[in-house]
Amino acid sequence: MELTEIAARIDAGLADKPFEGSLKFDCGDDGVIVLADGSATTVDRDTDCTLSLSQDNLVKLLAGKLNPMTGLMKGKLKVSGNPAVAMKLSQLLKG
Repeated sequence: MELTEIAARIDAGLADKPFEGSLKFDCGDDGVIVLADGSATTVDRDTDCTLSLSQDNLVKLLAGKLNPMTGLMKGKLKVSGNPAVAMKLSQLLKG
C-alpha cells in the first residue's frame, strides 16, 4: 500500500474523528504522512510530534496489528516532540 493511499484513508477517517494538534508519520525514504488542520497529506512540514517507523509498521499500526507501546519498547517506532499528541492517536485509531 502506497503512502498516498494510506493518507487518503486516514483523511477520510478524520471527517468524523477530529484530531487536534499535528503529527507526522516519518517512514524514512518512503516518505511522510502529516496529520494537521483536519486532514492527512504526504506533504512534509514541521509538526508537534513525529513518529518514525517503517511503512510496513505504519500499516500494522493503523490496522491495529502493532500496539504502539509494544512498538516503542521493541524499537519499531520512535516518538519525538510532544508525546501528548501521540497519545491522542490512540483515540483516532479506535473503531
